[in-house]
Amino acid sequence: MMTMIKRWLPMLMLAAVLTGCGYNDFQRLDEASKSAWSEVLNQYQRRADLVPNIVASVKGEANFEQDTLTKVIEARAKATSIQVTPETLNNPEAFNKFQQAQGELSSALSRLMVVSERYPQLQANQAFRDLRVTLEGTENRITVARNRYIQTVQEYNVLARSFPTNLTAKVMGYDPKPNFSVQNEAEISRPPTVDFGAPKK
Repeated sequence: MMTMIKRWLPMLMLAAVLTGCGYNDFQRLDEASKSAWSEVLNQYQRRADLVPNIVASVKGEANFEQDTLTKVIEARAKATSIQVTPETLNNPEAFNKFQQAQGELSSALSRLMVVSERYPQLQANQAFRDLRVTLEGTENRITVARNRYIQTVQEYNVLARSFPTNLTAKVMGYDPKPNFSVQNEAEISRPPTVDFGAPKK
């Protein structure tokens, strides 16, 4: 009996130490942040997939501002060219680069929607109107997914910086994760302006 106690006691003590030092919480929050990040990427991809259809609809409008279209196409190309890996979550520089590219695409799409209001025929096009509604819904989904990611990363970072779990973070290499910055958050969370009223003249 004593032999069994001696054999299991170190394992039980180790389990107690790991539980008390936040190890399990780090694992849980790390997985939660990865899951939330996957949903952010999923919604960004959904938006990127909409862009070619939007551009095709707009191209059918005579004399549409070519510069506006070009900026959307270029912004989409830039946003989709950035390779996102699980390491992106632990690399503030790569995360910021990805963030900026998505922000540029948001701005370009916003501009396109505003400019499109000057074209009554385009506004009357049912396919284009459907795409606008889909885009607005996608932007809202992006905001929800991004907010979920922000919350999970905040929990993880508080754990990584609080005593005594910060000691576990240092020993195990759990560095704080980058999050959406306030400046970029304001830019990329702004959904395109959608006005279904009478076109501006």
